[in-house]
Amino acid sequence: MSIVTENISAAQVKELREKTGAPMMDCRNALQEAKGDQEQAVVVLRKRGMASAAKKASRSTSEGAVGTYIHAGGKIGVLIEINCESDFVARTEDFQELLKDISMHIAATDPRYIRREDVTDEDLEREKDIYRSQAAATGKPAPVIEKIVEGKMSKFYEEVCLLDQPFIKDQSFAIKDLIAQKIGKLGENLSVRRFARFKVGDPVWTVAQIRPNAKES
Repeated sequence: MSIVTENISAAQVKELREKTGAPMMDCRNALQEAKGDQEQAVVVLRKRGMASAAKKASRSTSEGAVGTYIHAGGKIGVLIEINCESDFVARTEDFQELLKDISMHIAATDPRYIRREDVTDEDLEREKDIYRSQAAATGKPAPVIEKIVEGKMSKFYEEVCLLDQPFIKDQSFAIKDLIAQKIGKLGENLSVRRFARFKVGDPVWTVAQIRPNAKES
C-alpha cells in the first residue's frame, strides 16, 4: 500500500462523499489521485462523471418519472419529466433527488430552453444582431466584434438554457454537470425531456422540451 493511500482517512472519504454523493470507493480513489486535496478530488469526480455521461449519451432513455416542486406560498410551481433507462433507476432515491433539485432550480431561475440546441433560430439571430449592433457602436474591427458576440452568446445560453445554468445549490457547476454526476453514480443515461413552470398572475407559462433533430448551435 502506498504512503498516499495510507494518508487518506475515513473522515476525508466521508467528507467527499457528503459533498458529491459519489460511492465511497470512487471518493477514496479520487482522493488518492488528488493527493488528499478535497477540492481537486471533486474536480476528478466531476471529470469522471462527464466521461461516463459522454459514453452513455447515445443510449435510449424510455423510462423515467415526472416530478413536481411547489415554491413556499404556492405562487410558483414546476412539472418536470426526466428520463432514464430503467424503471428501477427511476425509483431510486438518487433519481428522485435529481427530480427535486432540478425542478426547484427551474422554479428559481425560469429557463426558457433545455439545451442550446433547442434555442430557436429566430431567437439566436435576434440576440446575435443585438450584440453585433452593440459591439459595432464601439468602433471595433469585425474580427473583434465576432469575438464579443461569441462571448455574449455564451452568457445568453447560461441565462436561458437549463443545462448551461449554474446550479442554484452550488454555483461552481452547471445543471449538465449535476446530471453527469448522477449518470456516473447510477450507471444509466439520464436526460431532461420537458418541463413547465407556472407563476400565479402570469398570463403565460414557460414550457420547454427537447427539440427532435435540433442542430448544434
